[in-house]
Amino acid sequence: MKIIATHFETPLGETLAVCDGSGALLELSLLGPDSRATGEPRIQKGDEVVWDRAGAAAVRTQLSEYFAGERSAFDLRLAPRGTVFQRRVWDALLGIPYGEKTSYSQIAKQLGNPGASRAVGLANGKNPIWIVIPCHRVVGADGSLTGYAGGVAVKQALLELEGSCAQGRLFG
Repeated sequence: MKIIATHFETPLGETLAVCDGSGALLELSLLGPDSRATGEPRIQKGDEVVWDRAGAAAVRTQLSEYFAGERSAFDLRLAPRGTVFQRRVWDALLGIPYGEKTSYSQIAKQLGNPGASRAVGLANGKNPIWIVIPCHRVVGADGSLTGYAGGVAVKQALLELEGSCAQGRLFG
């Protein structure tokens, strides 16, 4: 499959966006010192990566609007790669409204498996489309800001942007 990759800047730093040949978003990762992202697309057998600086224009535009406080929902075609369970968790994440938070255990209950909060946490950590699939809106059962693939400071910044974290605002 031909996949198109690009890097661009956001208020949180350099970002990697990867789309399939039809323009559906496969991956969105914030890069930085606390991030687990490598800056390279997660490829599968048969993928052909094409780097295109103009790629993912809609992703850039919508992220810019999000960071400016002008967008609370994304209108992008998504095609995250993962297991059936991971995709179920990511679908559940898409249902968390802007400015709200939920817990891993609440998502496990929503999926009909109340004992699967750890599995939900693992799937959450494998989310390939950060921000758009809002894994940052999932917190510990006690409300604590648990781990985040981009680093807890990034998670806090995103929650502050959305008004669901009481700390000082990091964005204009």
